[in-house]
Amino acid sequence: MSLGLELTHWSYFAMLLFTVTGSWWLEIAFKIRVLRRPRLALTAILPVSFFFLIWDAFAIYQEHWTFDQDQILGIFGPFNIPLEEYLFFIFIPLAAILTLEGVKVVLRKIVK
Repeated sequence: MSLGLELTHWSYFAMLLFTVTGSWWLEIAFKIRVLRRPRLALTAILPVSFFFLIWDAFAIYQEHWTFDQDQILGIFGPFNIPLEEYLFFIFIPLAAILTLEGVKVVLRKIVK
């Protein structure tokens, strides 16, 4: 990249933002109110994320997979899991919930 800027470290984070942006507009367009009920959303997301993070930590420890150091920010949380991976287990399910709720609104309008 020109000007000596190294943006590849933002690759994983940018993918997460792209995914959330792709479904975030549904909250406003269809007034689905998922984001206005954060406790309910987190109740659906966090228990499942916990188990996937354990699995992730085990896979990293066993060297079943790694993260490309050139595509992550280099910030690590517990169990040597990159920040972006923690965010993945929140943002991706949130995007799925927003999408599902948006589809429900559209289907209700079609069925009427």
